[in-house]
Amino acid sequence: MASTTVAHNKPHAVCVPVPVQSHIKAMLKLAKLLHNRGFHITFVNTEFNHRRFLKSQGPNSLDGLPDFRFETIPDGLPDSDEGATQDVTLLAEAVVKDGFLAPFRNLLIKLKDAATSNNNPPVTCIVSDGFMSPFAIKSAEEIGLPIALFFTIAACSFMGFKQFRTLVEKGRAPLKDESCLTNGFLDEVIDWIPGMEDEVHKAAAIVLLTFDTLEKEVLSALSSMPNIPPVYTIGPIESLLNQIPKDPLKNSVGYSLWKEETECLQWLNSKAPNSVVYVNFGSITVMTPNQLVEFGWGLANSKLPFFWVIRPDLVVGESAILPPEFVAETKERGLVASWCPQEQVLNHASVGGFLTHSGWNSTLESLTAGVPMLCWPYFGDQQTDCYYTCNEWGIGMEIDNDVKRDEVEKLIKELMEGEKGKKMKNKAMEWKKLAEEATGPHGSSSTGFDNLVNQVLSRKS
Repeated sequence: MASTTVAHNKPHAVCVPVPVQSHIKAMLKLAKLLHNRGFHITFVNTEFNHRRFLKSQGPNSLDGLPDFRFETIPDGLPDSDEGATQDVTLLAEAVVKDGFLAPFRNLLIKLKDAATSNNNPPVTCIVSDGFMSPFAIKSAEEIGLPIALFFTIAACSFMGFKQFRTLVEKGRAPLKDESCLTNGFLDEVIDWIPGMEDEVHKAAAIVLLTFDTLEKEVLSALSSMPNIPPVYTIGPIESLLNQIPKDPLKNSVGYSLWKEETECLQWLNSKAPNSVVYVNFGSITVMTPNQLVEFGWGLANSKLPFFWVIRPDLVVGESAILPPEFVAETKERGLVASWCPQEQVLNHASVGGFLTHSGWNSTLESLTAGVPMLCWPYFGDQQTDCYYTCNEWGIGMEIDNDVKRDEVEKLIKELMEGEKGKKMKNKAMEWKKLAEEATGPHGSSSTGFDNLVNQVLSRKS
């Protein structure tokens, strides 16, 4: 009887990420941290991604532990290739139009029934990706549970998203025609920062994947905005995870929807320190065949060693195939893989620079590893991440969207061998040290996570 009492006294968090690679990875890390603090975890994947995990990680990869369980809900989308990322626009529409609401509500009812019939504790809180809030907040309100919204983006991007509706109301967006690009319209200073009236104010907490010294001014502005719940910063999250002495989930729960090719680590071992350019455009970015070729020849012509991750679905509508001349030219110094354990690669001593799409996970992982970046943002918050990486934090240079091999070659050489590259490397190492301080004892992110647990998620309602 005692064991039943202990189980029922445990806090029980239901964690629901946006069903794409980077958001799942970040939410899984937060779930592991909460599990280490004594939480029972129910982690919610879509049925589509559940199948992808089993395919990439193995048939037992989602068995979990008795107190770390995986559940699935349908996404309502048409069937698509399980080796490729789903259409992000369709996923977003499904969220906004409540396609997830009924399945998620049904799952919560199922968990409630399970708590009364077996040894599982009742659900005590929901941790939802901020972009799943339309249905997650409704569900939390119906059942009377506190909900924390985890935004796996920078604070500056969160602030930008908060202003979108006001920009539309003031007629600043969408841009009406090309004259908006040439008549000084884009140079107009936005001197108002009202809080957008949305669902966010109903949450018990906003959780951001950043750290205080990196975005001090934006975080200060956010905390003073009306209708914003308490903001908790918990990044870089991997550094918090590394402090768990014995993580029972370390080897049993992987993060990747693609099978990671680890042979690259042996290849990197054979290269000199800070000599390799690492190239990865993330899980969603796509490009044209011509852009792929231009990037390829820019890398080849730099004559520097490179490791390039090319997803099977990287090129729009066709296979990502590089010309045989490129393969012949680079076979001694280049390695291509379809996916890899990115954090291990970025922290490898031989990696000196990162050509990236400026996704927030990638940006923060690169900064945490002390690796400067070449940025080629694709969509969403990536342009904002790129701007701050290059202009505010001093650890990146931007590549023009119209990719030309000469520019790619020139920037790679500057990154790896030039004076600007050296300055960026030094700056990246400074940020790495500040990130370590934030996640160290009494650091802002360590304290942020403690406060999130104690003030919000463990609080008895």
